[in-house]
Amino acid sequence: MKKTIFLFIGIIITYILIGNVMATNDIIPDEAIRIRVIANSDSEYDQEIKLKVKDTLEYNMYNLLKNTTDLEHARELIKNNLSSVESNIDKILQEEEYKLPFTINFGLNYFPKKEFKGIIYEEGYYESVVVTLGEGLGNNWWCVLFPPLCMLEAEEVNTTDVEYTTLVKTVIDKYF
Repeated sequence: MKKTIFLFIGIIITYILIGNVMATNDIIPDEAIRIRVIANSDSEYDQEIKLKVKDTLEYNMYNLLKNTTDLEHARELIKNNLSSVESNIDKILQEEEYKLPFTINFGLNYFPKKEFKGIIYEEGYYESVVVTLGEGLGNNWWCVLFPPLCMLEAEEVNTTDVEYTTLVKTVIDKYF
């Protein structure tokens, strides 16, 4: 009987923990700063360049904001370091011999409607850092910069079973 009660309690705890983890990862907080890179076109070359800029931008922003927990402080850090971020993007584009201009904007920027992992993110104007390459007519990449949801997504290995299986096993093993 004790084992059945502990198993039942373990299952309930696991269900609650999994629900909290899933809810946290699927919803963008109202007070968030997004990050977006828009490619010049959908050509293979322009999409490759977009990904290189994305990697540079994501790395720079992660290092800039990794110890920040306050939205106002995050805004201040972004504003004060935008020229440095711009220089790093310019360097990557020069290394790639990319001849088209780019713009970087921190403020309210338009985002189209997007569905990702079954969640619909509505179109609208959101506080964000947006890099537009060339004419900005290609597919884009975007994520949430602050709080740093991009980094959580980048660290995921297999979102369907690895973390949840381990969580269930840990709770059950603890009581049996």
